[in-house]
Amino acid sequence: MGFIFLSLGLLAAMLAVLFLIGHFYKGSSADLVDWRPTRSPEVEAQNEIDDIRQMLEAQNEMRRRRGAPEIDEDELRVEVEEEERERLRRGDPFAP
Repeated sequence: MGFIFLSLGLLAAMLAVLFLIGHFYKGSSADLVDWRPTRSPEVEAQNEIDDIRQMLEAQNEMRRRRGAPEIDEDELRVEVEEEERERLRRGDPFAP
């Protein structure tokens, strides 16, 4: 029985020490674990723009093969907004 109480006591003591370190540490949590983002927000934004451009080019290539007219980014945005309004009108937040 003593082993159980000793084990639980050590676990509680470790948790208490971690809580106290987190509570009294003046820096941020990211500083505490020395975390830095791998990419800047600007690089992430540029990657998103590039992804959208590549997807639009691929979609236009498929449309050219079918003989359908190409679409540009503005037309794509309008189509996405219409689909989003329709999804919200149906009331199903997770439906595609």
